[in-house]
Amino acid sequence: MAPPRPVLEQFPALRAWQRKSLVEYLRRRDEDFLAVATPGAGKTTFALRIAAELLADGTVEALTVVTPTEHLKTQWAAAAGAVGIQLDPAFRNADVHSSADFHGAVVTYAQVGMAPEVHRRRTMTRRTLVVLDEIHHAGDSRSWGDGVKAAFEPAVRRLMLTGTPFRSDENPIPFVRYERGSDGLQRSRSDSTYGYSDALRDGVVRPVIFLAYSGETRWRTSAGDELAARLGEPMTQDLIAQAWRTALDPTGDWMPQVLRAADARLTALRSHGMTDAGGLVIASDQQAARAYAKLIEQLTGEKAVVVLSDDVGASARIALFAASEQRWLVAVRMVSEGVDIPRLAVGVYATSASTPLFFAQAIGRFVRVRRPGETATVFLPSVEHLLGLASEMEAERDHVLGKPKDPDGLDDDLLERAQRAEDASGELEKRFEALSATAELDQVIFDGASFGTPVLAGTPEEEEYLGLPGLLTPDQVATLLAKRQADQVAAERRRPERQPVATAPSAPPTAGERRVLLRRQLNGLVAAHHHRTGLPHGKIHAELRRLCGGPPSAQATIEQLKERIATLQTL
Repeated sequence: MAPPRPVLEQFPALRAWQRKSLVEYLRRRDEDFLAVATPGAGKTTFALRIAAELLADGTVEALTVVTPTEHLKTQWAAAAGAVGIQLDPAFRNADVHSSADFHGAVVTYAQVGMAPEVHRRRTMTRRTLVVLDEIHHAGDSRSWGDGVKAAFEPAVRRLMLTGTPFRSDENPIPFVRYERGSDGLQRSRSDSTYGYSDALRDGVVRPVIFLAYSGETRWRTSAGDELAARLGEPMTQDLIAQAWRTALDPTGDWMPQVLRAADARLTALRSHGMTDAGGLVIASDQQAARAYAKLIEQLTGEKAVVVLSDDVGASARIALFAASEQRWLVAVRMVSEGVDIPRLAVGVYATSASTPLFFAQAIGRFVRVRRPGETATVFLPSVEHLLGLASEMEAERDHVLGKPKDPDGLDDDLLERAQRAEDASGELEKRFEALSATAELDQVIFDGASFGTPVLAGTPEEEEYLGLPGLLTPDQVATLLAKRQADQVAAERRRPERQPVATAPSAPPTAGERRVLLRRQLNGLVAAHHHRTGLPHGKIHAELRRLCGGPPSAQATIEQLKERIATLQTL
């Protein structure tokens, strides 16, 4: 006997974007519909409401949901069950057909790729709606993409969901529509888009404050040479990667100092209204994850929960953490996408993976809002590429086919290695040995703007940023950060000038030191312009970028910073 159809009147109220997209879907009734919505916006609820509508009016008889991971199968089944849609999360390819007790099943892209003919038969047996969750994963491999296309071509309807920037490769995504632009490139086209900036304005997601930490790093090459560099200084890509890896080394000082700061921030959030706030450390590999967990226990006296994707019971461990009040969770990539732990409010980005896709998935774990005013804080290395991604949180990206490759980009190769295996590995690690690393708070990034001036870890100046209240609106966050920055600049001006000492001429400042000074000068001028005009810091920075061109100030070159300073002085 088939389960009863869901009752629409018992469905929870929809958010504005969900209602608008639902109306658009029901009006068009196309076979394929692509909805792009920022993590935390409620894509699951939106998809289940569409499924309920189509089941209720008889358009479809069955529902199949395809997810990237095993853990998400259970999460989808639970969410569907809460609204009267019964899905089997334990369906195996060997079962061939779903039990009559269910409206359908939840499977993974890997399952479909292994036996597309099984899922094609299931799709042809009953009129089926297929929900392809995080559809970009259908392009992870040729077999997955081909499998998804073969299995679900006979579906009556296909609803595709994604919450992150599309792929950086050129594997076409099944059932996604591409349109050729004036530049000759093909770009994916969505039928409904709800970006992070829209969700932030509506109070659907939390504002994210990024605390970027720089510091001095030292390592030894395979040839025995010792190198030193300041994290965040302009360097070649291989030196950036080695300085970055050195900072993330659990045996250095950078990670303990950053973890200590992150735990202090977590304590501040818990004392300012988010009493169950949790933290997540995203590590590059299993070895590092276990080492970070030991550091957290040494620093806080409380054990951290460690989740590794090949551990038996990993999903259960995530669920237990989500329902508890434990402070810290450490994971490699098990919690990077789709996993719903709304109390996560502090993150430490301790991984070398840096594609826009992975970064957005990771940050998406912290934006889910439960009540007005909640904020999230993410600690990350002061690496140019990451600073750019943090500054462009609100950017909307499409999947582009035919885009020229960037031979200097380090992100895709690093992520590919991280996804092939979680073991500490790579030729990179064999080529050098991390020796030491120190940490200092380099800058604070919020709403695309950079605030503050570099301060040492463990100082009262750093504590002022770590102690920001946990319940703030986006406008209040920007106002407080601007005030902190203005106070810093004023304190610098009040500080008595040191008398010069008769010594040998000092070495000229490095490029990194010059950039720090120029960023400090630019931020001070932005703060002054804000007080004169009342314009938000983010809008002032955006206007300077429009007038002068170039990336956000966190990535800008020395010449670009000089040009913006000169331009702002004329406004």
